[in-house]
Amino acid sequence: MSDGHDHENVPSRQRRRFPGISSRAYEHPADRSALVALRKLSGFDTVFKALSGLLPERSLRLLFLSDSVRVSDQQFTHLNDMLRDACYILDLEKVPPMYVNQDPVPNAMCIGLDEPIIVVTTGLLELLDEEEMRAVVGHEVGHALSGHSVYRTILLFLTSLAVRVAWIPLGNIAIMAIVTALREWFRKSELSADRAGLLVGQDLQSSMRGLMKLAGGHHLHEMNVDAFLKQAEEYEAGGDLRDSVLKILNVLPRSHPFTTVRAAELKKWAESRDYQRIMDGHYPRRAEDKDTSVTDSFRESASHYATHVKSSKDPLMKLVTDIAGGAGDLGGRVRRGFGGFTSAPPKDAPRPDDTDDRGTDN
Repeated sequence: MSDGHDHENVPSRQRRRFPGISSRAYEHPADRSALVALRKLSGFDTVFKALSGLLPERSLRLLFLSDSVRVSDQQFTHLNDMLRDACYILDLEKVPPMYVNQDPVPNAMCIGLDEPIIVVTTGLLELLDEEEMRAVVGHEVGHALSGHSVYRTILLFLTSLAVRVAWIPLGNIAIMAIVTALREWFRKSELSADRAGLLVGQDLQSSMRGLMKLAGGHHLHEMNVDAFLKQAEEYEAGGDLRDSVLKILNVLPRSHPFTTVRAAELKKWAESRDYQRIMDGHYPRRAEDKDTSVTDSFRESASHYATHVKSSKDPLMKLVTDIAGGAGDLGGRVRRGFGGFTSAPPKDAPRPDDTDDRGTDN
Protein backbone atom coordinates (compact mmCIF):
# COMPACT_ATOMS: atom_id res chain seq x y z
CA MET A 1 0.00 0.00 0.00
CA SER A 2 1.46 3.33 -1.02
CA ASP A 3 1.28 6.33 1.30
CA GLY A 4 0.84 8.60 -1.68
CA HIS A 5 4.26 10.24 -1.49
CA ASP A 6 6.54 10.45 -4.51
CA HIS A 7 10.06 9.21 -3.92
CA GLU A 8 11.44 12.15 -5.90
CA ASN A 9 10.51 14.44 -3.01
CA VAL A 10 12.44 12.40 -0.44
CA PRO A 11 15.90 13.77 0.36
CA SER A 12 18.74 11.26 0.13
CA ARG A 13 20.42 12.78 3.23
CA GLN A 14 23.74 12.32 1.44
CA ARG A 15 23.41 8.54 1.57
CA ARG A 16 23.99 6.34 -1.43
CA ARG A 17 20.91 5.10 -3.23
CA PHE A 18 20.64 1.69 -4.90
CA PRO A 19 18.26 1.93 -7.87
CA GLY A 20 16.66 -1.38 -8.81
CA ILE A 21 18.61 -3.32 -6.18
CA SER A 22 17.62 -6.97 -5.83
CA SER A 23 17.25 -8.49 -2.39
CA ARG A 24 19.82 -11.03 -3.62
CA ALA A 25 22.43 -8.33 -3.07
CA TYR A 26 22.14 -8.47 0.71
CA GLU A 27 20.49 -11.82 1.45
CA HIS A 28 22.56 -14.04 3.72
CA PRO A 29 23.27 -17.46 2.14
CA ALA A 30 21.89 -19.14 5.26
CA ASP A 31 18.59 -17.29 4.68
CA ARG A 32 18.25 -18.72 1.17
CA SER A 33 19.30 -22.22 2.28
CA ALA A 34 16.77 -22.30 5.12
CA LEU A 35 14.01 -21.07 2.80
CA VAL A 36 14.83 -23.78 0.25
CA ALA A 37 14.74 -26.40 3.02
CA LEU A 38 11.44 -24.99 4.32
CA ARG A 39 9.76 -25.16 0.93
CA LYS A 40 10.87 -28.78 0.55
CA LEU A 41 9.36 -29.78 3.89
CA SER A 42 6.53 -32.27 3.53
CA GLY A 43 3.15 -30.62 4.03
CA PHE A 44 4.39 -27.02 3.88
CA ASP A 45 2.63 -26.31 0.56
CA THR A 46 -0.66 -27.61 2.01
CA VAL A 47 -0.40 -25.41 5.09
CA PHE A 48 0.76 -22.40 3.10
CA LYS A 49 -2.11 -22.58 0.61
CA ALA A 50 -4.69 -23.24 3.32
CA LEU A 51 -3.58 -20.36 5.53
CA SER A 52 -3.14 -17.97 2.60
CA GLY A 53 -6.87 -18.28 1.98
CA LEU A 54 -7.88 -18.34 5.64
CA LEU A 55 -5.88 -15.68 7.41
CA PRO A 56 -7.93 -12.60 8.16
CA GLU A 57 -5.42 -10.09 6.79
CA ARG A 58 -8.08 -7.45 6.38
CA SER A 59 -8.96 -7.70 10.09
CA LEU A 60 -5.25 -7.55 10.92
CA ARG A 61 -4.98 -4.22 9.10
CA LEU A 62 -8.13 -2.94 10.77
CA LEU A 63 -6.74 -3.96 14.16
CA PHE A 64 -3.61 -1.86 13.72
CA LEU A 65 -5.64 0.97 12.24
CA SER A 66 -7.96 1.01 15.26
CA ASP A 67 -5.56 0.24 18.10
CA SER A 68 -2.17 1.66 17.02
CA VAL A 69 -0.89 4.98 15.67
CA ARG A 70 -0.28 5.13 11.93
CA VAL A 71 2.94 6.90 10.96
CA SER A 72 2.29 9.82 8.59
CA ASP A 73 3.08 13.46 7.90
CA GLN A 74 1.02 14.31 10.96
CA GLN A 75 2.01 11.50 13.35
CA PHE A 76 5.54 10.36 14.24
CA THR A 77 6.84 12.50 11.39
CA HIS A 78 10.47 11.59 12.08
CA LEU A 79 9.59 7.91 11.56
CA ASN A 80 7.70 8.83 8.41
CA ASP A 81 10.80 10.54 7.05
CA MET A 82 12.97 7.52 7.93
CA LEU A 83 10.53 5.14 6.27
CA ARG A 84 10.37 7.15 3.04
CA ASP A 85 14.16 7.53 3.09
CA ALA A 86 14.63 3.78 3.49
CA CYS A 87 12.25 3.02 0.63
CA TYR A 88 14.00 5.63 -1.50
CA ILE A 89 17.47 4.17 -0.82
CA LEU A 90 16.41 0.55 -1.46
CA ASP A 91 14.12 1.65 -4.31
CA LEU A 92 11.01 0.00 -2.88
CA GLU A 93 8.20 1.15 -5.16
CA LYS A 94 5.38 1.22 -2.58
CA VAL A 95 5.96 2.64 0.86
CA PRO A 96 4.44 0.16 3.36
CA PRO A 97 2.16 1.52 6.06
CA MET A 98 3.90 1.74 9.42
CA TYR A 99 2.25 1.65 12.86
CA VAL A 100 3.48 2.41 16.36
CA ASN A 101 2.06 -0.02 18.91
CA GLN A 102 2.01 0.54 22.66
CA ASP A 103 4.24 -2.20 24.05
CA PRO A 104 7.14 -1.78 26.50
CA VAL A 105 9.02 -4.68 24.88
CA PRO A 106 11.41 -3.37 22.18
CA ASN A 107 10.37 -4.99 18.93
CA ALA A 108 9.63 -4.37 15.26
CA MET A 109 8.10 -6.61 12.62
CA CYS A 110 7.07 -6.72 8.99
CA ILE A 111 3.94 -8.80 8.37
CA GLY A 112 1.21 -9.21 5.76
CA LEU A 113 0.28 -11.61 2.97
CA ASP A 114 -0.90 -9.31 0.19
CA GLU A 115 1.15 -6.25 1.13
CA PRO A 116 3.59 -5.72 3.99
CA ILE A 117 2.81 -3.75 7.16
CA ILE A 118 5.60 -2.51 9.44
CA VAL A 119 4.97 -2.30 13.18
CA VAL A 120 7.32 -0.85 15.79
CA THR A 121 6.74 -0.79 19.53
CA THR A 122 6.97 2.18 21.86
CA GLY A 123 9.60 0.24 23.81
CA LEU A 124 11.86 0.27 20.76
CA LEU A 125 11.31 3.97 20.11
CA GLU A 126 12.27 4.80 23.68
CA LEU A 127 15.38 2.62 23.54
CA LEU A 128 17.04 3.76 20.30
CA ASP A 129 18.35 7.09 19.08
CA GLU A 130 17.58 8.42 15.59
CA GLU A 131 20.39 6.73 13.66
CA GLU A 132 19.93 3.43 15.48
CA MET A 133 16.23 3.61 14.65
CA ARG A 134 17.06 4.35 11.00
CA ALA A 135 18.90 1.03 10.79
CA VAL A 136 15.85 -0.74 12.27
CA VAL A 137 13.50 0.88 9.75
CA GLY A 138 15.88 -0.16 6.96
CA HIS A 139 15.91 -3.66 8.46
CA GLU A 140 12.11 -3.87 8.19
CA VAL A 141 12.06 -2.41 4.68
CA GLY A 142 14.61 -5.09 3.79
CA HIS A 143 12.15 -7.72 5.02
CA ALA A 144 9.49 -6.13 2.78
CA LEU A 145 11.76 -6.08 -0.28
CA SER A 146 12.73 -9.71 0.27
CA GLY A 147 9.09 -10.82 0.57
CA HIS A 148 9.66 -12.10 4.11
CA SER A 149 6.39 -10.71 5.46
CA VAL A 150 4.36 -13.59 4.00
CA TYR A 151 6.31 -16.32 5.81
CA ARG A 152 6.54 -14.24 8.98
CA THR A 153 2.74 -13.90 9.01
CA ILE A 154 2.30 -17.66 8.52
CA LEU A 155 4.69 -18.25 11.44
CA LEU A 156 2.81 -15.83 13.70
CA PHE A 157 -0.52 -17.46 13.02
CA LEU A 158 0.77 -21.02 13.34
CA THR A 159 2.36 -20.29 16.70
CA SER A 160 -0.36 -18.11 18.22
CA LEU A 161 -3.42 -19.77 16.66
CA ALA A 162 -2.30 -23.39 16.67
CA VAL A 163 -5.63 -24.60 18.01
CA ARG A 164 -7.57 -23.02 15.16
CA VAL A 165 -5.46 -24.70 12.48
CA ALA A 166 -5.54 -28.11 14.15
CA TRP A 167 -8.09 -29.27 11.58
CA ILE A 168 -5.46 -29.27 8.84
CA PRO A 169 -4.96 -32.99 8.03
CA LEU A 170 -1.28 -33.21 8.85
CA GLY A 171 -1.25 -33.81 12.59
CA ASN A 172 0.33 -31.78 15.37
CA ILE A 173 3.79 -33.26 14.82
CA ALA A 174 3.81 -32.11 11.19
CA ILE A 175 2.59 -28.65 12.22
CA MET A 176 5.36 -28.36 14.81
CA ALA A 177 7.92 -29.48 12.23
CA ILE A 178 6.77 -26.63 9.98
CA VAL A 179 6.82 -24.14 12.87
CA THR A 180 10.36 -25.25 13.77
CA ALA A 181 11.49 -24.90 10.15
CA LEU A 182 9.83 -21.48 9.89
CA ARG A 183 11.60 -20.32 13.04
CA GLU A 184 14.93 -21.56 11.72
CA TRP A 185 14.35 -19.69 8.45
CA PHE A 186 13.20 -16.52 10.22
CA ARG A 187 16.30 -16.42 12.42
CA LYS A 188 18.42 -16.59 9.28
CA SER A 189 16.27 -13.97 7.53
CA GLU A 190 17.14 -11.56 10.35
CA LEU A 191 20.78 -11.70 9.23
CA SER A 192 19.69 -10.59 5.75
CA ALA A 193 17.52 -7.78 7.11
CA ASP A 194 20.39 -6.56 9.33
CA ARG A 195 22.40 -6.11 6.14
CA ALA A 196 19.55 -4.16 4.54
CA GLY A 197 19.47 -1.95 7.64
CA LEU A 198 23.17 -1.20 7.17
CA LEU A 199 22.63 -0.35 3.51
CA VAL A 200 19.96 2.16 4.56
CA GLY A 201 21.72 3.69 7.57
CA GLN A 202 25.23 3.34 6.07
CA ASP A 203 26.67 3.66 9.57
CA LEU A 204 27.99 0.43 11.08
CA GLN A 205 28.46 1.97 14.52
CA SER A 206 24.76 2.89 14.72
CA SER A 207 23.76 -0.64 13.74
CA MET A 208 26.10 -2.09 16.36
CA ARG A 209 24.85 0.27 19.06
CA GLY A 210 21.27 -0.72 18.31
CA LEU A 211 22.07 -4.40 18.69
CA MET A 212 23.97 -3.75 21.92
CA LYS A 213 20.99 -1.84 23.34
CA LEU A 214 18.68 -4.73 22.45
CA ALA A 215 20.97 -6.93 24.55
CA GLY A 216 21.84 -4.58 27.42
CA GLY A 217 19.37 -1.71 27.43
CA HIS A 218 20.08 2.02 27.62
CA HIS A 219 23.42 1.71 29.38
CA LEU A 220 25.73 2.27 26.39
CA HIS A 221 28.29 4.00 28.62
CA GLU A 222 28.67 0.66 30.40
CA MET A 223 29.20 -1.33 27.16
CA ASN A 224 32.00 -1.75 24.64
CA VAL A 225 31.63 -2.89 21.02
CA ASP A 226 34.86 -4.90 20.97
CA ALA A 227 33.98 -6.67 24.21
CA PHE A 228 30.47 -7.33 22.90
CA LEU A 229 31.86 -8.93 19.73
CA LYS A 230 34.28 -10.93 21.84
CA GLN A 231 31.22 -12.51 23.49
CA ALA A 232 30.09 -13.81 20.10
CA GLU A 233 33.50 -15.40 19.50
CA GLU A 234 33.48 -16.91 22.97
CA TYR A 235 29.92 -18.15 22.49
CA GLU A 236 30.82 -19.93 19.25
CA ALA A 237 34.07 -21.48 20.45
CA GLY A 238 33.42 -22.09 24.13
CA GLY A 239 32.50 -25.25 26.00
CA ASP A 240 32.28 -28.89 25.02
CA LEU A 241 29.75 -30.89 23.01
CA ARG A 242 27.19 -30.58 25.78
CA ASP A 243 27.32 -26.81 25.35
CA SER A 244 26.89 -27.21 21.58
CA VAL A 245 23.70 -29.20 22.11
CA LEU A 246 22.46 -26.66 24.68
CA LYS A 247 23.08 -23.85 22.17
CA ILE A 248 20.78 -25.59 19.70
CA LEU A 249 18.09 -26.16 22.34
CA ASN A 250 18.35 -22.56 23.55
CA VAL A 251 17.88 -21.05 20.10
CA LEU A 252 15.00 -23.29 18.91
CA PRO A 253 12.15 -21.31 20.54
CA ARG A 254 13.62 -17.92 19.58
CA SER A 255 12.43 -15.83 16.65
CA HIS A 256 15.72 -13.90 16.41
CA PRO A 257 19.36 -15.00 16.54
CA PHE A 258 21.33 -13.98 19.61
CA THR A 259 22.31 -10.32 19.39
CA THR A 260 26.05 -10.96 19.77
CA VAL A 261 25.91 -13.36 16.81
CA ARG A 262 23.97 -10.81 14.74
CA ALA A 263 26.53 -8.11 15.54
CA ALA A 264 29.46 -10.34 14.61
CA GLU A 265 27.81 -11.43 11.34
CA LEU A 266 27.00 -7.83 10.38
CA LYS A 267 30.51 -6.56 11.13
CA LYS A 268 31.99 -9.39 9.07
CA TRP A 269 29.77 -8.47 6.11
CA ALA A 270 30.51 -4.74 6.46
CA GLU A 271 34.20 -5.53 6.07
CA SER A 272 33.67 -7.80 3.08
CA ARG A 273 34.27 -7.16 -0.60
CA ASP A 274 30.57 -7.88 -1.30
CA TYR A 275 29.48 -4.91 0.81
CA GLN A 276 32.03 -2.61 -0.78
CA ARG A 277 30.91 -3.61 -4.25
CA ILE A 278 27.31 -2.71 -3.39
CA MET A 279 28.43 0.65 -2.03
CA ASP A 280 30.35 1.20 -5.28
CA GLY A 281 27.16 0.58 -7.26
CA HIS A 282 27.88 -2.98 -8.38
CA TYR A 283 25.01 -5.20 -7.28
CA PRO A 284 22.37 -7.56 -8.76
CA ARG A 285 19.25 -5.86 -10.10
CA ARG A 286 15.63 -6.87 -9.66
CA ALA A 287 15.23 -6.95 -13.42
CA GLU A 288 17.66 -9.89 -13.48
CA ASP A 289 15.86 -11.91 -10.77
CA LYS A 290 13.83 -13.95 -13.25
CA ASP A 291 17.03 -15.08 -14.98
CA THR A 292 18.73 -16.13 -11.75
CA SER A 293 19.54 -19.81 -11.49
CA VAL A 294 18.01 -21.47 -8.44
CA THR A 295 20.70 -24.14 -8.69
CA ASP A 296 23.48 -21.54 -8.54
CA SER A 297 21.84 -19.87 -5.57
CA PHE A 298 21.52 -23.18 -3.73
CA ARG A 299 25.13 -24.07 -4.60
CA GLU A 300 26.30 -20.74 -3.17
CA SER A 301 24.33 -21.40 0.01
CA ALA A 302 25.73 -24.92 0.33
CA SER A 303 29.24 -23.55 -0.17
CA HIS A 304 28.64 -21.00 2.58
CA TYR A 305 27.55 -23.72 5.02
CA ALA A 306 30.52 -25.91 4.13
CA THR A 307 32.92 -23.02 4.74
CA HIS A 308 31.15 -22.14 7.99
CA VAL A 309 31.39 -25.70 9.30
CA LYS A 310 35.08 -26.00 8.37
CA SER A 311 36.05 -22.68 9.97
CA SER A 312 33.77 -22.93 13.02
CA LYS A 313 35.34 -23.19 16.44
CA ASP A 314 32.26 -24.86 17.88
CA PRO A 315 33.11 -28.36 19.23
CA LEU A 316 30.08 -29.92 17.51
CA MET A 317 31.00 -28.36 14.16
CA LYS A 318 34.58 -29.59 14.57
CA LEU A 319 33.26 -33.09 15.20
CA VAL A 320 31.11 -32.89 12.05
CA THR A 321 34.20 -31.85 10.07
CA ASP A 322 36.21 -34.72 11.51
CA ILE A 323 33.48 -37.23 10.67
CA ALA A 324 33.38 -35.94 7.10
CA GLY A 325 37.16 -36.19 6.94
CA GLY A 326 37.28 -39.70 8.40
CA ALA A 327 39.23 -38.76 11.52
CA GLY A 328 40.16 -41.64 13.79
CA ASP A 329 39.11 -42.29 17.39
CA LEU A 330 35.83 -40.40 17.01
CA GLY A 331 34.28 -42.36 19.85
CA GLY A 332 36.98 -41.19 22.20
CA ARG A 333 36.63 -37.62 20.99
CA VAL A 334 32.89 -37.67 21.57
CA ARG A 335 33.37 -38.99 25.11
CA ARG A 336 36.00 -36.33 25.83
CA GLY A 337 33.75 -33.69 24.28
CA PHE A 338 30.99 -34.56 26.71
CA GLY A 339 33.18 -33.93 29.71
CA GLY A 340 35.79 -36.67 29.47
CA PHE A 341 33.83 -39.18 31.52
CA THR A 342 35.54 -42.31 30.21
CA SER A 343 36.46 -45.46 32.08
CA ALA A 344 40.10 -46.40 32.42
CA PRO A 345 41.37 -48.65 29.58
CA PRO A 346 42.20 -52.28 30.32
CA LYS A 347 45.73 -52.84 31.50
CA ASP A 348 46.56 -54.91 28.43
CA ALA A 349 45.11 -52.39 25.98
CA PRO A 350 47.59 -51.12 23.39
CA ARG A 351 49.04 -47.68 24.08
CA PRO A 352 48.46 -44.93 21.53
CA ASP A 353 52.01 -45.14 20.20
CA ASP A 354 51.93 -48.96 19.85
CA THR A 355 51.86 -50.31 16.29
CA ASP A 356 51.13 -53.73 14.90
CA ASP A 357 52.28 -55.41 11.71
CA ARG A 358 49.10 -54.57 9.82
CA GLY A 359 50.04 -50.92 9.32
CA THR A 360 47.46 -48.11 8.89
CA ASP A 361 45.64 -46.49 6.02
CA ASN A 362 46.00 -42.71 5.86
